[in-house]
Amino acid sequence: MSLLSDAQNIRSKDPAARSIAEVLLLYPGFHALIFYKISHRLYLWKRFFLARMVSQWGRGFTGIEIHPGATIGKNLFIDHGLGVVIGETAEIGDNCTIYHQVTLGGTGKDHGKRHPTLGNNVLVGAGAKVLGPVSIGDNTRIAAGSVVLQSLPCNCTAAGIPAIVVRRDGAKICPSDDLNQQNIPDVVHSQLCEMERRLGILECQSKKNAE
Repeated sequence: MSLLSDAQNIRSKDPAARSIAEVLLLYPGFHALIFYKISHRLYLWKRFFLARMVSQWGRGFTGIEIHPGATIGKNLFIDHGLGVVIGETAEIGDNCTIYHQVTLGGTGKDHGKRHPTLGNNVLVGAGAKVLGPVSIGDNTRIAAGSVVLQSLPCNCTAAGIPAIVVRRDGAKICPSDDLNQQNIPDVVHSQLCEMERRLGILECQSKKNAE
């Protein structure tokens, strides 16, 4: 029943999916969840070698690598999915959406809990990297190509390298499950404009002082 719910969730979120049968037979994000559920059960039974073997089979079949030790909630939607990596101590809440080339990884210096924790209804855009034991609040969106190195609050949008919060409760917030990433601010452009503005002010002050 859980897998059927996952398939129905993918069908409802992806406008390209024309039927449940298409999701069941053709969607690598769905197939990755099947391999994960089997490997995770083996992991909980402390059959670690078998768990990794099944997860590696899943990686080869789908191009999506989910460590069997990861904890994943209900209705995860991995869209396209190629290149997705989810680490051993990663935790993902309910109704999350992850695009291709996303990494929920470690920094290489942490021990124990070393991978991210995503709340409910989180969207992680294509190519985004969330690294280290950071926490991502409920209903938060991470823009495509961003690198998240710090925890993020609930109900916000983060973008940039490193990612910063660009929208929060008081500002307009897009629902995390509408899959629309076209209206995310260009953080680098905004920062360059701010630097240009400040340089203009400093130049004016220097001219006045020189006079």
